Amino acid sequence: MKKSIFKILAKINKTILPSYSKKQLDLTKATKLQLAIIGWRAFVTKNALDEKKTTDW
Repeated sequence: MKKSIFKILAKINKTILPSYSKKQLDLTKATKLQLAIIGWRAFVTKNALDEKKTTDW
């Protein structure tokens, strides 16, 4: 359930929010709003991906 919500959010983010990596934005010159958008997109993407446990040492 949680993962499906994040997958929907990821699709919405892709269509609505700007992609700063395509614009080659310098993170040192980014505004607080741009940094917040980058952080939000990273959070949603991280939660939408399939997690594989790789800690079998």
